[in-house]
Amino acid sequence: MKINTDTRIISSGSPLNGSPTSLLDEKLQAVSSFANAINIFLWLFFLGSAILLVSSFSNSQTWNWGNIIRINGFTLLIWTTVTFFSAILSTYSIYYLAGFKYQKKFICLSLGFTLSVMLFIASNHVALLLLSWFAMGVFMANLIGVNSHWGEAREAKKFAQKYFLLGTLFLTAGVTVLAIQTNQFTLEGIIANLQNLSQVTLITAALLIIVAAIIQSAIYPFHRWLLSAMTAPTPASALMHAGFVNGAGILLTLFSTLIFVSNTFAILLIIGGLTAIIAQFSKLIQPNVKQKLGCSTIAQMGFMIMQCGLGFFNAAVVHLILHGFYKAYLFLSSGESVKQTIPENKEKIIIKPLQAIVVLIYGLVGALLFATLTGKGTEMNSGIFLTLIVAITVGQITYNIVKQQNLSIFQKAFVPPLLFFVGIGLYALIYQGVTVLMSSMPMVDIPLALSLTQIIFGIIFLIGFFIMKLGVFRNFSWLYVKLMNDSQPHHKTVLMFKSK
Repeated sequence: MKINTDTRIISSGSPLNGSPTSLLDEKLQAVSSFANAINIFLWLFFLGSAILLVSSFSNSQTWNWGNIIRINGFTLLIWTTVTFFSAILSTYSIYYLAGFKYQKKFICLSLGFTLSVMLFIASNHVALLLLSWFAMGVFMANLIGVNSHWGEAREAKKFAQKYFLLGTLFLTAGVTVLAIQTNQFTLEGIIANLQNLSQVTLITAALLIIVAAIIQSAIYPFHRWLLSAMTAPTPASALMHAGFVNGAGILLTLFSTLIFVSNTFAILLIIGGLTAIIAQFSKLIQPNVKQKLGCSTIAQMGFMIMQCGLGFFNAAVVHLILHGFYKAYLFLSSGESVKQTIPENKEKIIIKPLQAIVVLIYGLVGALLFATLTGKGTEMNSGIFLTLIVAITVGQITYNIVKQQNLSIFQKAFVPPLLFFVGIGLYALIYQGVTVLMSSMPMVDIPLALSLTQIIFGIIFLIGFFIMKLGVFRNFSWLYVKLMNDSQPHHKTVLMFKSK
């Protein structure tokens, strides 16, 4: 059997000192020691961030280092989250990538990415903000193409880098417009002087920053870079889906005041909602695990953008944190989902009248519980949409349980409320905690008055959801082909170099 030594360091040969075996062993040992040292550093960084987060939870203190760095509760929250993910993935990669030729390179790139995210969230000066955003893209592109001997990986790196550079250009243009027009070069200074700008300037800057955000989060029509990034090692994919794509939520939160004064919420709501629906459709027709996870991430980013479009930037931050935990777990355990299958007829969704009544009742109870614990949906404003999404989620979970043939009537009656009581309770607790930590930031939790656009799009979203769940779209071959074509990776990143 021929072994490809381009990507794995294989120990073979004589055991004598100075032999190929001993030299390789020394190199492997050095890389292993380096990996363990970085892993310890990340865990210590996480513990330090967590301690600072807990100690500052009860106040809204902000630390500034000149006009360069600003650290507040939101900064510590993201630092704690990012360092936790990085430490977990670092621990995982020590064993997963053992013997990988580019293991040390991967470790350095992962560390660089983590530090660039932390620098971005703490940046106050616009130059540092833009530099760290650019660095995030550079490190992630190189993680995608970490195996430089693999042709598809090189192409995926170049393809992703084009998108990241484009996003940096849009962000630079938007921030530069604001800095020049306000004559302020710190984020705090710009936000404080937005009321002095014309509406044209505000809308222009907001649109540029929104485009930068949706590029990084792979929102339609900029989704293809994420679906083409499957050449990244599994730990890098987990870091990408759990951290990098969430950058839009962080960026939009930092510029939440701009979104308010420019009144560009409807754009975020529509773009995010359409992305969520289309990506969920696309997920159902994907043939492999990683592509399913990619489409799932795009859909979740759509939901996150929708929450920003409803005025709930704190809810978007909660979403990106929970999504990070969930998606990191799914990628790190994706190997367990790989199995040989044969085509089979899809199970048709048939809901009996009694089941429909149970689903409806539990959905309403779940929505009421959510509204009681969070205060959202109790008034006629955009909070109703958050409550509606909760009701749909609870109803879907309830249906998945009551349709099970192996559960007793007692289990079907009491398992759903137990699950959503615990789930909604935990979500409300996290939501309230994040809201407290973001209390020093302006306009991150401002419900919007209901508008005709929101109502119309809400109806469209519901129709799309039920078309998806009932599988009606499978009856339209043109739609299947369109979804499949739109969810394909860039052609040069798939099986283009194998014969060379």
